[in-house]
Amino acid sequence: MEGEPSRLEAGVASELNDTPGYRLVSSDSHVVEPPDLWTRYIDPAYAHRTPRVVREDGVDRWYADGNVNFGIVGSDTQAGRRFDAPESISIDGVYEDVRRGGYDPHAHVKDMELDGVSGAVVYPSVGLESWLIPSTDLLSAVFRAYNNWLAEFCSPYPDRIKGMAMLNVDVVDEGVAELLWAASLGLAGATIPQRPLFGRYHGLMYEPLWETAEELGMPLSIHSGTSRWSPNEKATFGNSRGMVEFINQEYDMRDNVVAMIFSGVFERHPTLKVGLVEYEVSWAPYLLHRMDVAYQEIRRPERFGGRRFSGGMLPSDIFRRNMFICFQEDGPGMQMREYIGVETLMWGNDYPHAESTFPRSRQIVEEILEGVPTEQKRLIAGENCARLFKMG
Repeated sequence: MEGEPSRLEAGVASELNDTPGYRLVSSDSHVVEPPDLWTRYIDPAYAHRTPRVVREDGVDRWYADGNVNFGIVGSDTQAGRRFDAPESISIDGVYEDVRRGGYDPHAHVKDMELDGVSGAVVYPSVGLESWLIPSTDLLSAVFRAYNNWLAEFCSPYPDRIKGMAMLNVDVVDEGVAELLWAASLGLAGATIPQRPLFGRYHGLMYEPLWETAEELGMPLSIHSGTSRWSPNEKATFGNSRGMVEFINQEYDMRDNVVAMIFSGVFERHPTLKVGLVEYEVSWAPYLLHRMDVAYQEIRRPERFGGRRFSGGMLPSDIFRRNMFICFQEDGPGMQMREYIGVETLMWGNDYPHAESTFPRSRQIVEEILEGVPTEQKRLIAGENCARLFKMG
C-alpha cells in the first residue's frame, strides 16, 4: 500500500493551503477498507462467510458468503491521478496501490492538511457495494464489524474525522439497534441505502428509524451506489452498470425526496436530518419547483387527499429545513444555490477516489464558488457541514 505525496501534491500544497477566507470541510470523503478488516472484526459465528479479498488475474476482488462477488479494488484508490496521470486510472486495482490515508487515520489527516481540508465526514468504499450481499443476517454482521473498525479509525481525531455508520434496514428494528450502537461508539451519523429492499422510504415501517435518529441527533445519509440487493436482479457493482445508469443515478434521490416529504416523515420528525451524498445538485432545483407546483395545483387535490403541510410550508421549504445535499464540482448547481437553499449545500472532495479533487480542492472550490458572496461561500465550503456534524 502506498502513501507518499506525488510531485504534483507537494508542489500545490503550500499555495492552496495559504488561500484565505474560509475553511474547507469535506462532507463526503472515504476510507478504504483494509483487506483484513472483516476477518479481524466480524462476529466469529460468521467467520466462514466473512468478506475476503481474492486476487484474480492481477485484480483484487471482494467475495462474501462463498462466491458472492460484491466489490473490486480499483478507482476508489487513485486520488490525484486525474491531474498528473489520468491515463493510469482504472477500475481494476490491487491493495498495494491503495493510498495509506484510506486506512490509516494519521496519514488521512496529513492528506487533509495537504489538501487544505480541516475536517471530513467519511464513508466506506467497497462497503458501499456490500449492500449487494443477499443474506440479511450476514449483511448486519458485516456492518457491525465495519462500524467497530470505523470508530477506531476516527478515534484519534474526534473533532476532525466524523464517521458514518452503515445500517441494514431490511429489518428496521435491527437497523435501529445498530444506530444506537453506532452512537455509543461515537460515530456521527449513519448511511442507509439509496434503494432499500422494500421500496421507497415512505412506509410507516421506517418510523422507528426516523424517531431514533431524531432523538439521537444523528444525521442519516443516502450515498450514491448503495442500492440494496434484489432477488429479481443479478448483483452488479453499485451504480457502475453502465453510462446511462451512472449519469442518471440521482433518479433514486428524486424518488426518496418526494416519498419522504409527501408521506409526512418530516412533519412527524421536524428535526430529523437526511442527506443526499455524491449525486451533485443541479437536478434539485427543478425537483423542488415541480413538487411545489404539484402541491399547489388545486385542480387535482385527490393526489394528496386534500392534506396540507402545517404552517403553510411548501415541499421545498421542508426540503430546506430537513435535508442537506452534497456536491463536488457542480458549477451550474451553484448558480441555483439560493433556490436549492444555501443552508442545505455542502462541498465534498471524495478523497481518495480517482475523481477526487485532492490535492487541488481549494483551487477547485474557489473556481466553482467564484462570485459567490463571502458568507455564502463560507457556509457552502465548510461551515454547514461543520455545524451539522459538530466539528471543532
